[in-house]
Amino acid sequence: MNILIFGPNGSGKGTQGSLAKDKFNVAHIESGAIFREHIGQGTELGKKAKAYIDRGDLVPDEVTIPMVLQTLKEKGKNGWLLDGFPRNIVQAEKLWEALRKEGLKLNYVIEISLDRETAKNRIMGRRLCVNDPNHPNNIYIEAIKPDGDKCRICGGDLKTRADDQDEEAINKRHDIYYDTESGTLAAAHFFKDLAAKGETRYIELDGSGDIQSIKETLLARLA
Repeated sequence: MNILIFGPNGSGKGTQGSLAKDKFNVAHIESGAIFREHIGQGTELGKKAKAYIDRGDLVPDEVTIPMVLQTLKEKGKNGWLLDGFPRNIVQAEKLWEALRKEGLKLNYVIEISLDRETAKNRIMGRRLCVNDPNHPNNIYIEAIKPDGDKCRICGGDLKTRADDQDEEAINKRHDIYYDTESGTLAAAHFFKDLAAKGETRYIELDGSGDIQSIKETLLARLA
């Protein structure tokens, strides 16, 4: 089973992606990890990517797409969930072309939709428990709202991650994601159009609901 997942930061993409990964026992392949592994292992593609990165340039799709494909074939022999790629419409088109050329089927595309303001609030509202960072606390989500300035689960002190409070950085990431002309949503909608032609299956989830209801919807639609 091969799956692509889309969703803005703050949409719960990681949680729902893990659900799909566990259901089909497939490899979770995150785009950032692909770069780190290729560069760390000193592969030919990794060396090419590193040369661009060291110059402060974006790694071109001619290098990125083959890296992604190689990782999908090596780590995803029993299926994969690709997260964080493609990020724009051009990459979506090139990835689809490459998958077809390699004979790799794309079974599902999952899009978790969430309005931009809510997504930003969820990111900035995250609070980390000093005792256990896996204790969910968020000042903007009623179901996991902390007890004042204490963890709702264990009563421990809470802290914030610096990048969660960097509104400018969040806005830049969201500018790319919510761009329906050439950005990440345009990429997602490219696959939605393919699904309308029967080339894949497209699952849209309302990210504004509670985690459990979203899980139930996703499990019901992953046949």
